[in-house]
Amino acid sequence: MPSAIIDKFSYDPETRVLSIWLVTNGRRYDYQEVPLETYGAFRAAFSKGRFFNRHIRPRFTVTRGDAGNADARPEA
Repeated sequence: MPSAIIDKFSYDPETRVLSIWLVTNGRRYDYQEVPLETYGAFRAAFSKGRFFNRHIRPRFTVTRGDAGNADARPEA
């Protein structure tokens, strides 16, 4: 099911960074130190926006990602 707030996302298990691109502004936000289990639950969530707002946004440090980073491979 498409999300109303999340355009796409990717996860790097080595750095534990979850990158999320928002529909509202198209910008990428990198959430630091996200455990693989949290990413798996996010990926499996029926409502990614709800999961994001409850379990990721308030719990992990975020930095604004570089919109020109060609290495990031979005998933959804």
